[in-house]
Amino acid sequence: MAFIDFQHVKKVYRSGEVEVEALHDVSFQVERGEICVIVGPSGAGKTTLLNILGGMDTLTDGRVTLEGEEISAYSKRRLITYRRRDVGFVFQFYNLIENLTALENVELAAQICQDPLDAGETLRAVGLGQRLDNFPSQLSGGEQQRVAIARALAKNPKLLLCDEPTGALDYATGKQILQLLEDTSRKSGMTVIIITHNSALTAMADRVVTVRSGTVRSVKLNPNPTPISQIEW
Repeated sequence: MAFIDFQHVKKVYRSGEVEVEALHDVSFQVERGEICVIVGPSGAGKTTLLNILGGMDTLTDGRVTLEGEEISAYSKRRLITYRRRDVGFVFQFYNLIENLTALENVELAAQICQDPLDAGETLRAVGLGQRLDNFPSQLSGGEQQRVAIARALAKNPKLLLCDEPTGALDYATGKQILQLLEDTSRKSGMTVIIITHNSALTAMADRVVTVRSGTVRSVKLNPNPTPISQIEW
């Protein structure tokens, strides 16, 4: 049984009498410990797909399971618990609380979890051991994204969902962040899902899901992923 399993997923948004089909007949699987890159142009349905997997949106039809549990059938209350305990989120924009230090931002997330990691140790693991007491305004964009990743990792989640995690960063800093995500998956065995429009990043993945016009066009396995340090774009 696959770790993540999408089966014929459909998502329709309704506004009055108007219906917009964001996803239709989406099916794919991801195994535990993989880096999966979901690639496609803007408007292809990538973020909708990620939001359904992360419990931030519900599907219209189909089925999504994680470790054999049908998360698409969860109640609203159960989805809250799922988001808190099982999923770490990293977004394009860091969403840090400006009047809290880096350490306090990570501690805040850890407080809502069942079995969190130590906030200080997690920040040190992402290279911010000297920045624990700095506020977001005192950090560079790359450092703020590292805090956001530490915040997600401190939850000790089953999977890490990353929506364009380097979109607000320059090239060099973006590569550092992708290196961190790669190292996290390879060393800890965490399943990492990365959404991107940059097809060059597919070389780092164990599995590549190509999405276009609201559906999966292809799923390819990569037996020999290229280290992010060797990828140029």
